[in-house]
Order: sequence, then C-alpha cells, then structure tokens
Amino acid sequence: MRGYMGKVLFVDLSTGDIHSEEVPDRIYENFLSGVGLGAYYLHKTIPQGADPLGKDNVLGFVSGLLTGTGSVVTGRWMAVGKSPITGGWGDSNCGGNLSPAIKRSGYDGIFFRGISEKPAYLYIDDDGPKLMDASELWGKDAVEAEELLLHLHGKDRKCAVATIGQAGEKMSLIAGISNDKGRMAARSGLGAVMGSKKLKAIVLTGTGKIEAYDKEMIMEITREYSDKVKNVKLPGMLKGSMLPMLNRIMEKAGGLMPQDGMMSVPMMKRWGTIFSNTFGLPSGDCPVKNWDGSILDYHFSSYKNMNPDRIIEREEKKYYCYSCVIGCGGVCNISDVTKGRFEHTHKPEYETVNSFGALLLNESLESIYYINEIMNRAGMDTISAGNTIAFAIECYENGLITKEDTDGLELTWGNSEAIVALSEKMVSRKGIGDVLADGVRMAAARIGKDSERYAINAGGQEPGMHDPRLDPILGIHFSADPTPGRHTIGAGLYYNYMRLWDFVTWAPKITNKSSKVSKYKVTDEVALKSVANSCIKQVLDGSGGCLFAMISGLGNWRLFDYLNGATGWNKTPDEYMEIGKRMQTLRQMFNIREGIDPISFKMHDRIAGNPPMKEGPLKGRKVPIEDMMKGHWKHFGWDENTGIPLEETIEELGILALLEAE
Repeated sequence: MRGYMGKVLFVDLSTGDIHSEEVPDRIYENFLSGVGLGAYYLHKTIPQGADPLGKDNVLGFVSGLLTGTGSVVTGRWMAVGKSPITGGWGDSNCGGNLSPAIKRSGYDGIFFRGISEKPAYLYIDDDGPKLMDASELWGKDAVEAEELLLHLHGKDRKCAVATIGQAGEKMSLIAGISNDKGRMAARSGLGAVMGSKKLKAIVLTGTGKIEAYDKEMIMEITREYSDKVKNVKLPGMLKGSMLPMLNRIMEKAGGLMPQDGMMSVPMMKRWGTIFSNTFGLPSGDCPVKNWDGSILDYHFSSYKNMNPDRIIEREEKKYYCYSCVIGCGGVCNISDVTKGRFEHTHKPEYETVNSFGALLLNESLESIYYINEIMNRAGMDTISAGNTIAFAIECYENGLITKEDTDGLELTWGNSEAIVALSEKMVSRKGIGDVLADGVRMAAARIGKDSERYAINAGGQEPGMHDPRLDPILGIHFSADPTPGRHTIGAGLYYNYMRLWDFVTWAPKITNKSSKVSKYKVTDEVALKSVANSCIKQVLDGSGGCLFAMISGLGNWRLFDYLNGATGWNKTPDEYMEIGKRMQTLRQMFNIREGIDPISFKMHDRIAGNPPMKEGPLKGRKVPIEDMMKGHWKHFGWDENTGIPLEETIEELGILALLEAE
C-alpha cells in the first residue's frame, strides 16, 4: 500500500515472450516511479551503442508514483527510450488517460524490446497481456486507430489507448505517441522508435486497485488544493485582447520578485496555454521569424489574430486529463475551417500556435487549426515541425533551396498555403517533406551549403517556444539537460512561482530586492536555481505530476506531502530533492555511456544572443551559456568542464550499487 504496483512488464516483440518482474522497494525509494523507474531499467537493459531504431533499443511506458492514489493533477505518463534525435536519453511527457490504466493493469511500467515481424499491438485486460495483430490498423492515423481499438475493446469497460500515426510508422525522427485522440507524448522522437518496432498501439483495460499508505492525508491535500483552484478567478473584465498590455505592465514593474504561483491558475482555467499566444510577444518571450525577429516583424495587426478569446469561442467542451482540477484543455469545432474533413480538434496549445504562427510570420489562425489536427493524427511533434519549416523558409529566402527543391512551393514568410502544404508533405514524407521529416539537424545535413546556421536546435532537438534571451535559466535547461531543448524542465519564472526556498534548505531565496539583471550573470545563485529546477522536475516526473500544478506553488500543491501520504516514507523535501538529483545524474550517465559530449547539447548561438539582436524587446541580450552550463554541472557534482558526473557523486548517490544489485 505505497502508491506503486511493485511490478513492471517486459515484452519482446521479436520472440513474443512476455514476462513481468518484481521491483524491489529500494528502487522506488531511490528513483520513485515514472521517469526514474524508466531510467533505472533502460540503463540496465539497453546495450551500449544500441541503434535507437534497432531491435536493442527499449521503449518504455511508465506511470507516476502518485497516479491513482487520490491525489489531483497527477495523471501524467511518460514514454522513455534511446532518442533517435539526440542519440542519448529520451523521454516524453503526456497527459490524457493512459497513466492510471498502466497501473490498473498491474504495472508501473511496460517495456518493449525487439522488432515484430508484422504490425502488432499489446492488449492487457484482467486476464493478462497478449500481443495482437495490428496489420489492419497499420497506415491509419492515430485517431482512426484509437477509435477502432476503442470500438473493439472498450464497449463495456474503461479502455485507454496509446498509438502512433503515419509519422511514427514512417519513422520520422520528430514523431510522437498519441493518447486520447491527440494528447501527444511528442518529444525525443519516441514515436519513431515505436514505429521501428512495428508496434502500432497499446490497449489497456485492467481494473486493478491502486493503493496508498494514508488515503485520508491525501484526500485532505486534494480537498485543500481543489478548493483553491475553484475559488481563484480572473476579473471578468479581463479579455484576451488585453494580455499584451498586461505583459507590458508586468515588464515595467522591474526586478525579480517572489510570486504566488496560484496567480497562474486562473489564466490556465480560462484559456489554457494559449494565453501565451499574445501575452509573451511584447516582452520577447515568444520566438519570431526563426528566432531572429520580434514584434517589429510580427506586430499587433498580425498577432491579434491569435487572441485566445478567438480560440475558446470554438471550444465546445473543456478537456481535463485524468485527475485534473484545472482543465487547461478543450475540444474545438473546426468543421467549417476544414470543410468537413475534421469536425473537432484538441484546442491547439500555445507551443503549436507559436510554432506555426509567429515563428513563421503566419497570421492565419485557420491554417493552424488544420495543421494542429493533421499533426495530431500523424503523431508529429508540432514544436519540431514548426522549427523545421522556419528553417526551410530561411534556407529558401537565402537561396540555399529553390522552388525546384520545394516541389514548386513558394516558401516565403507568412505564406499560410505553402506552410499547410509543406506540413502535409512532412507527414507523408513526400518530396521536400522527406528532407525535412527528421527535424532541422538532419535537414541541414541533407541540404548542406552551411544551412546549419539556420537550424535552431540544442543537441539535435528543436527548442520549445520560449526565448532564453529573456529567461537565461531556461537556456541552461535547453543546453544542460540530458534531454535538450525542453522548455518544461525549468525556467527562472517557474522557480519564482514554485517557491522552493520555502521547503528546500539549499534553494536560493528570491526577495523583492533581487535585480532583474542578475539572471544574466554567472553566479552560484543562478546555478543553484537551475539545479533546483532540474531536481524538482525529476521528482515531478517520477510522481506523474503536472508542470502546471507544480508552478502553482509547492505550498499550494503539496507535492512532498502527497508523496509521503502515498508511501509512508516520511522523507523531507531535501531528501526528495536528492532523489531528483540521483535520477538526473543517471540520465546524464546514460548519455555519457552513449558517447555524447555534454557541451554538444549547447543551444544554437542565435538563441544565446550570439550575436545579440539589434532591435526589438531582446535587443542587446546575450546569455553566457557555456559558463552557465559549467556552473550548473559544478553544483550537480559533475565535472564543471566536461559535464561528466564525478565518481564521488555517483558513489554518494549510490547509483552503481543500485544498478548492480539484483
């Protein structure tokens, strides 16, 4: 009765062998579940040098320790495996309804090795797991495949499905995995890994019980947080059109200051992530024109079309992931936009809107609805796809590719018809789409001609839609995390909202006297903030918690208390942060084992402000990223010059002993 199921499942797709393994309590106590459990098993089971798209790679689906315990906003699951994009550790986070279904099937993780001779899917009910023929599903998009599987297996029982679309089947390196008809585990290219294994889907209908140590304590925290979420509201007079003005007012307020993270919740309740569509543009948070432009290129007459009020006008119902009380998602009717081809789509997230909006100088919201749905159905990462199209447009603008290369498409900034057509070509891997379907690094290698100068990435991964020239701590995470380019690992803004210093003894405190300029300096304080961000994010991803709950403030959403209530461990926040450090260090060790030089993950010079922008809100901003990476590594107990975990740190964390123990 400690929150976890105590077992994992291994499926060999080459031989058809399926067996479960008991997981010792000490593994959970040192790595939690979720991404930590995934890191533990992948480090043990993937041979060094394995081809990410070969039989020796292992693809895992892992649930969180808190999922199903009565806690709220803890319904996240993660896909894990060796990434075909970076060649190192890969993970991808998703909501939807799969996480509790993994545990109700009796497992904390399901791991696949080998390659099936023909398309297959894994089906688990209360009688156990079995492999099924997916030949009739192969070639169908993710939504079609899920609907067919739900019809077959979910008529009279709860049924959760994770599946790939055409992008995964065609092994696009920017393919993700879909759950709940368009919720995406999009990053790290793990949809391509699933496609390489000829694994179309997993279908889970188990009804096992998920226990917790102290249900009463968990329910008390849940009631307290749920009441706070219910009672916090935005002023009714605040409209989406006012968000840019609100951003300007906040920017003029000056220096850094501690924040109550609950102030982020009413924005998420009303709009979801799309409040950032226009909110972040005046400050420079939203990247424009392949990270080389600003609101001077995409001014109000352009971005007013992305007003989040316009999107929620189409919202027919709110969407809540499992156990969520915030409800940032939604289902939109787009039948008129797509001329009847698609009736509904999940509300496009900010990352999608900006990737296919400001980043491309595209003013057509209607084109973004359509692209959102075709990307969801194909299972292609919209962050990577948008960045890749921005790269292609800049190559076209500078004569590195011509109309002959682009199959006749006029790849100019803001050409929404060409952007839609190129998106479709990437999904189908036809013509120029085949050149671009594996992301910017592979596209630059294929095009050559010094095109890599326009290929914005970190370690091969295209960055999320927030600019590190505004938030340098975000740049540290883009560059120093074992999964680079990820905007969800940490940022200075997240740190201020979480208020970790109220719980963790070594986390630097933010005061009203903190200087805004200080975030650009190479200091121990900045490094410790980034380390704290990384550690708590690992704890979050081991728990199945949502980033949006975490940044609502750890005094509001009481993650450490939740964990103690579920497990009975009675650990301190510092002890949980050490678990996070252990998880992060093991992920870094995986990369080192695979021959990755950590400095090679450094983000592209353009987004580090090298050279600085000459105009716009980020004019003159430069991030001393290499020195910041070194400070981050030093305070993690890794070699500050190489990023390799020190032997004494590995020993202190007990990692080798845990890996070697049976």
